Amino acid sequence: MLIFKIFRADEWAALRKVGATDGAPIDVTDGYVHFSTAEQAEETAAKHFKGEDGLFLLAVDSDALGEALKWEPSRGGALFPHLYRQLTLEDVVWAQPLPLVDGAHEFPAGLGEASA
Repeated sequence: MLIFKIFRADEWAALRKVGATDGAPIDVTDGYVHFSTAEQAEETAAKHFKGEDGLFLLAVDSDALGEALKWEPSRGGALFPHLYRQLTLEDVVWAQPLPLVDGAHEFPAGLGEASA
């Protein structure tokens, strides 16, 4: 299944330039790269990136991450995917802008179906 990472433009640019990243500052602090499922991504954007423009949504195949990916409880006890290694450019299946429209992030249509 696809899981999703929201990056600011500079974080996405750095990953493309270097080829690997420890993630955003919160990821570095927590010691793992935070991801969301398709069902969790919009709430993640609203909670942690409210009103922030210039974001990118990255899709990653969870199965390809192997044992470095752990599913752990977070918001409300829901299980969230956490990556305990660097995220590499090779891990990224696709990336696209996550535009801010009328104060909310506009996610790709059918995101939930794309993760199955």
